[in-house]
Amino acid sequence: MIGVARSDSPVVLACGAWLKNAACLLDAQGQAHWSAVHGDLSDPAACAALEASARALLGRHGKRVHAVAHDLHPDFFSTRFAVELADALGVPAIGVQHHHAHIAAVVAEHGIEGPVIGLALDGVGLGHDGEAWGGELLLVDGADYQRLGHLHPLALPGGDRAAREPWRMAASALHALGRGAETVPRFAPAVGEAMAQGVQQMLERRLNSPLTSSTGRWFDAAAAALGLSVRQTDEAEAAIALEAAASRWLAQHAAPEPLADALVALLTDTLPDGQRRLDLRGLFARLLDVPAEGVEEAAAGFHLALADALAHWAAQAAREHGTRHVCLGGGCFFNRVLRERVINRLQTAGLAVHLPGAGGCGDAGLALGQAWVAARQIEADSPQNKTPHEKETQACA
Repeated sequence: MIGVARSDSPVVLACGAWLKNAACLLDAQGQAHWSAVHGDLSDPAACAALEASARALLGRHGKRVHAVAHDLHPDFFSTRFAVELADALGVPAIGVQHHHAHIAAVVAEHGIEGPVIGLALDGVGLGHDGEAWGGELLLVDGADYQRLGHLHPLALPGGDRAAREPWRMAASALHALGRGAETVPRFAPAVGEAMAQGVQQMLERRLNSPLTSSTGRWFDAAAAALGLSVRQTDEAEAAIALEAAASRWLAQHAAPEPLADALVALLTDTLPDGQRRLDLRGLFARLLDVPAEGVEEAAAGFHLALADALAHWAAQAAREHGTRHVCLGGGCFFNRVLRERVINRLQTAGLAVHLPGAGGCGDAGLALGQAWVAARQIEADSPQNKTPHEKETQACA
């Protein structure tokens, strides 16, 4: 059972996102029914499996489905399929922002009532502003969410290619530090002078370099700066190498308590729209020119400083918004060093920390959050939940 037992919840089918796709149907009793994990939707077989799974879920549990939920990204196969299916069923297709869904999945699974602070850290998810998000501080309250802050954005030189080549993210971080001229001497030996020069010029001219607040891309930049990964063939390969180096050092040394100097270096700044941006540029700068014998210690320092800053960021937001609940979501929390340090710091601050359950913190568990948000939105829009003024306004429209 998801959350508090219900007998009248809207029935919603959710189609997931792109990576590690899985569908979920939330029934009238608040019970979640899952498909198998289909895999990434770049594979036509996975797309066909999603279609079959969705129809099977509807056949078994969703004869009175009220909506079909999906990611905001219009180009995902899961989004296009959800819109077509909703149209065929004569019900609304409801888009749910990627990171809102990550946090909502945790809220649903733990049955949390009222607002929560969410830390959603992953590789990428489309934001409501059309930009690539991935390092998000959110206030989530049912169908509503507010973006309270995000990591300092990095450019993606070459677009999606930057996610496969961590050295490009290190070049982007150098550019963000005003040290872009170091790109060629640092990376030409590994990638070739012409390639390094091309990326440097791309960043300087802002050509094919969209911005992202992705935590995953900051991990890529750190791994490349320490010489742990220049190119990666598997998802999160660079981040895994960085975590492994940190774990080796921490196995032999006690973790510092706490990293006050790191918090000073990572002080947030407030943007014109009131959001708070966590700036990792100073932390990245500490990784440059680390000798070979210091790489593991530097990797550990990066993890611990980032975790302490994230926890401080979230705890401050929880105090300001009057909640003691913090939910963690997104694939970056597969990282044990980061996850355990963030949890420890938040619990030390007296906060209740909630993590995803069986679905995991990555995109395989995302559909539950989509379905739960869509169900809450339908409930909020129902006539019995409107004030007399809202009903009168709607009647006159």
